[in-house]
Amino acid sequence: MFHDRYDAGALLAKALSKYKGKRNVIILAIPRGALQIGEVLHKELKAPLDIIVTKKIPHPNSDEYGVGAVGPGGEYFVNPEATQNIAPEYIDREKKRIMALVDEKYLKYRGDMPKPDLKGKIVIIVDDGIATGSTMIAAIHVIRKQKPKKIVVAVPVGPPDSVRKVEEEADEVICLSMPLMFFAIGAFYDDFAQVEDAEAIAILARCRKK
Repeated sequence: MFHDRYDAGALLAKALSKYKGKRNVIILAIPRGALQIGEVLHKELKAPLDIIVTKKIPHPNSDEYGVGAVGPGGEYFVNPEATQNIAPEYIDREKKRIMALVDEKYLKYRGDMPKPDLKGKIVIIVDDGIATGSTMIAAIHVIRKQKPKKIVVAVPVGPPDSVRKVEEEADEVICLSMPLMFFAIGAFYDDFAQVEDAEAIAILARCRKK
């Protein structure tokens, strides 16, 4: 479907063309892979790029399956259907652990720079795909508290049921592909190589200079 994240970013930029050059637009990428897409959007839409860090709460029997997510400031989202048989103590313990990781990620990527003011802004949240939707919904919850004008979610791919959940939270969702058979985000890329922290931080630094 997509050659790599840069290819996906170019296609998303076309779908987001109505936001090009608008002064009140900001792009927030969920590290790490989404920063490659974010760099393309930054160049094409002429909008600043920053990050929104959310991390999934893993199922106790599977690190890959997210049952919720945690964002900055202790904001979190839990999928009630996915947590029916999970002890509340496990969720509380994971929330505390992941909050520390979120704070650590912000410090690593941004140092002591203040977070961007999102009030009255059109915020475009970008990721390289949606799986369960928990990470994206947590990001929306965090951003919504800052009273933006509009929240737009832009992703290359996601399963229809997860995209619908995100649509209930965001003001606009652009998802280029919603396959019924969905197993993993990486299956829809020819090249889905892991983006290391060093590369993601370098992308953020490049985009700040332009």
